[in-house]
Amino acid sequence: MSMKVCILNYGSGNVKSVYNIIKALTDDVIVSNDPDEIRNAEKLVLPGVGAYGTSMTKIKKTIPLDVVEGEVAIKKKPILGICVGMQVLFTTGYEFGKHDGLGWIKGVVKLLDVEGLTLPHIGWNEIDVTKQNLLYAQNEKAGNDFYFVHSYACFPEDPDCVIATCDYGKEFCSAVQHENIFGVQFHPEKSQIAGKKLLKNFIDLDYEKK
Repeated sequence: MSMKVCILNYGSGNVKSVYNIIKALTDDVIVSNDPDEIRNAEKLVLPGVGAYGTSMTKIKKTIPLDVVEGEVAIKKKPILGICVGMQVLFTTGYEFGKHDGLGWIKGVVKLLDVEGLTLPHIGWNEIDVTKQNLLYAQNEKAGNDFYFVHSYACFPEDPDCVIATCDYGKEFCSAVQHENIFGVQFHPEKSQIAGKKLLKNFIDLDYEKK
């Protein structure tokens, strides 16, 4: 049976809140690492709260990455990474040492340069949608204010995959799209109407019509 959204679960603290907000948008959502559920889903979501290295260790232990990679890389199934779930999509992270990521987007994750501001960057901030994309538009009626909690940011090798930025001391990447792979540094599940709109866009998107 086809399921619209499968949320991957490696013990991240925001799995339940991500499930709850998506459940408010569609009944076709499940939290599962079961290979058959992953294959049957139309979209995948990788939540994230915590440190890069710890998250990658848990992901490798709990999620069948061979199955997920087959769905994402070969079948081009859309996947959305949230916060640390976005960061681990990249090649390497430098939080408490150097750690290998999933490598689905080339680039690194480094400490924010905040020009003397405090870290972590916590609270509401406005994103600047920098290019046309399937996830969020500049003129969304819901607004472009999202809730952030992070000290590290993504630095893609290819600047063309950056679809939104944010400013906290200095400009940083707040959302990416590389083909069918999407990531947001902020927490849509904590971002009220704007977060619901973004997740609805992801649920409804048809990547083949990009």
